[in-house]
Amino acid sequence: MPIELADDELHAWLVLLRAPALGAAALRELIGRHGSAAAALAACRHDPATPEPARAWLAAPDAARLAGDRAWLAAGEHRLVVWTSADYPSLLRDSQNPPAALFVAGDPALLWAPQLAIVGARGASAAGLANARAFAKALVEAGLVVTSGLAEGIDGAAHAAALDAGGRTVAVLGTGPDLVYPRRHEALAARIAATGALVSEFPPGTPGKPEHFPRRNRIIAGLSLGTLVVEASLQSGSLITARLANETGREVFAIPGSIHNPLARGCHRLIRDGAKLVETAQEVLEELRGLGGALAAGLRERIAASEDAPVSAPSARTDDPDYARLLAALDDEPRALDVLVARTGLPAAAVSSMLLVLELDGVVSAAHGRYARRPAR
Repeated sequence: MPIELADDELHAWLVLLRAPALGAAALRELIGRHGSAAAALAACRHDPATPEPARAWLAAPDAARLAGDRAWLAAGEHRLVVWTSADYPSLLRDSQNPPAALFVAGDPALLWAPQLAIVGARGASAAGLANARAFAKALVEAGLVVTSGLAEGIDGAAHAAALDAGGRTVAVLGTGPDLVYPRRHEALAARIAATGALVSEFPPGTPGKPEHFPRRNRIIAGLSLGTLVVEASLQSGSLITARLANETGREVFAIPGSIHNPLARGCHRLIRDGAKLVETAQEVLEELRGLGGALAAGLRERIAASEDAPVSAPSARTDDPDYARLLAALDDEPRALDVLVARTGLPAAAVSSMLLVLELDGVVSAAHGRYARRPAR
C-alpha cells in the first residue's frame, strides 16, 4: 500500500509545491536541510533568503487552491508521491534534477516497474506511427511498461498500442494531473489512468505552458531504463528527452529512416552521436540486458537502506530469496502477472521488475503479458 502522509506534512507539501520561485532543486534542498516539509515551511516563511514571491505566498497561501488539491487527492486512485517517501521511484531519484513530488492518477507502484520511453514527432508519418505501435506492442508483451508524454503523434500511438496489447503505460503530463493536453486525448488518458498511471509534477489545475514540456521530458527519461526515438526533426523536443536519458546513463535508441524524410534527421543525428540504431524490439531488449540487471541491483540496494520500504526491488542475483520464490512460482505454462504476485506474495512492481531481469537473462519467456520458465538448455 502507498505510504500516506500525516495531515500537517501533506498540508506543508501542498503549500510548498505551489510556491512561486521555488523549483524542484530548491525544494529538495530545503526539505533535506530541515528534515520535513512542515519544518521547511515554517523556516521559509521567515527566512530572508527565501525569494520574495515565495515568501508572499507562504505567508498567505490561497486556501481555495489548497482545498482543490486535497479534493483531487481524495477522489479515486489519486496519490502524492513525495521526495522523502520510500514510494518515490528510485530510477527517477537518480536522474537529472528529479521533481520534488509527483501527483499520480492510477497505480503509483507502476513507477517502480521497468519502463521504456517511446517518444517522437507530433506530426509523425504513417510509417512512424506504425513503428511506434509495433515497438510498443512487442515491448509490453516482453514485460516492459511503455512511458511517454501523451502528445499527439508518436506518444499517443505508443500509449494506445501498449493498452491495446494488454500492457500498461505511464503518461507524464505537462499540465496538472486533472487536465489533458491535447484535449483529443481525454479518452486515452482515462484508459491510461484505469490500468496504468498519469503523472505530473504540477499541482491540479495547472495549464500547459511551453516551458512545462521540457520539464516533463526529464521525468520521462528519468523513469525509464532507456528512451526510443521513433521519428524526430532536428528541433524536436524528443531530442531533449534523449539527451537527458543519455546524461542520466540510460540507453538511447533511434530508428533510422529515409535521408529524404525531415522526420528522420533527428534520429540520424542521435545515431551519429552514439545512440543505438535499432530495427526490432528484440534489439532493444538485448541492449537493455546489462543495464536492466545493474539498475535492478541498484534498486534493491536503495530499498534495503529504507526500513519502511513498501516495495521489494529486484536484484540481478538469481540466488536472492525473492528470486527463488518467483522462480518456484513459474512453470512451463505461461502465467499472468497477477497470478505470480498471488503465488509469491511479493509486490506487483517487484515481480514485474524481476521478470524483466529474468527475461533479459534468458531464464523466462514472455508473451502477451504472460510469463513461463524457459526449458534448460
